[in-house]
This record gives sequence, structure tokens and C-alpha cells, in this order.
Amino acid sequence: MLIPGFHLFSVATTILRVFTTVAPITPITPIASRKMSNPENFKEAKSIYDFSAKDIKGEVISLEKYKDHVCIIVNVASQCGYTKNNYAELVDLYNEYGETKGLRILAFPCNQFAGQEPGSNEEICQFVSSKNVTFDVFEKVNVNGNDAHPLWKYLKHKQGGTLGDFIKWNFTKFIIDKNGQPVERHGPSTNPKDLVKSLEKYW
Repeated sequence: MLIPGFHLFSVATTILRVFTTVAPITPITPIASRKMSNPENFKEAKSIYDFSAKDIKGEVISLEKYKDHVCIIVNVASQCGYTKNNYAELVDLYNEYGETKGLRILAFPCNQFAGQEPGSNEEICQFVSSKNVTFDVFEKVNVNGNDAHPLWKYLKHKQGGTLGDFIKWNFTKFIIDKNGQPVERHGPSTNPKDLVKSLEKYW
């Protein structure tokens, strides 16, 4: 003889057990906030999209963010003889081509050249704000030596410079095509606006 309600109670108990044993759903982490992950061997990277870097506010950014965009990656400094002109022209380039052509500029402060980027990240933020910068600025990094950021090791590996792959000075500029490939390297004396003819090949 069945006790009234017993069958219904058994069904409810079974359903509850099923739901409590199902593995929880892992949320998808946005690209911009994933844990820092860079290839152990930068030479094995397929593109810049294999790298991550911290932006000037300390947030980890996957460079997958820049897929399908032509980019300029440049090491910057606030107290260099090239500073005024390079910042002004980079701002002009981004304002003119950021929306219309999808140009992206990734600026990496570096203090390896005559100590010309000595400030903290907060001070660098204030400086770039005074220059009306709206393109992406990252935390200060080394671009030469064993402790150089892996992205910069990769850039130098793919696009070597005159008299050696090492970065010679502030405002060395790499052009990245829409597939994440470093396709050109330009020295500090090349003005950003002089890159337009090169950029036009990759829009």
C-alpha cells in the first residue's frame, strides 16, 4: 500500500539529486581580463595575439583584442627629444584613422634609454592625458635584455633592426597587419605621420 504523497516525494528527491550533482557552469572570462599568459618560447608564437600585457592601470589585456586591426606598437618615453613630436603625431594618426580605418596604437613606456621614462604608472597616466592620448597605453616594460617583455622579444625576432635586433632608442615603431603579423619596423627618427604610406598597404 502506497503512502499518499510518497511517490511525488520520491520524484522530487530524485530531481533534486540530479541538480545538485551537475557540475557548475564556468563563466566565460572576458578577453580583456584573462590571466596573464605568454608563450614560454616567444619564437613559437604565431602572432601578437598569443601575448598578453598589463595596461597602464594594471588590467591584463589579451592582444586578441586587436584582431582584424592594423596596429602600431611603439616604445614611448616622456622626457625624450622625440617625445613632443611623436606623441603629437601619434595622437593625430589615431584621431584620423582610428574610426575610419580601424587603426590601433599600443604604447609601451620604457625607461631603458637614458632614464627618460622615470615616472610611476600614475605619473605616466597624467602625462599622456596632458597630451590628449586616447589610444592604448600599457604598463612600463623593458624592451631589451633577458627580462624584456615577451611581446617585445617576439617583435624583435620577427623584425630585426640595423646592426642588431635590439631596440636602439625610444619611439621604435612596429607595424602589425590585420593577421597580427609584425610586417615593418621603423626607427625613432621616422615620424609617425610618415608611416601613412606604409599603413595604406595593410588597411
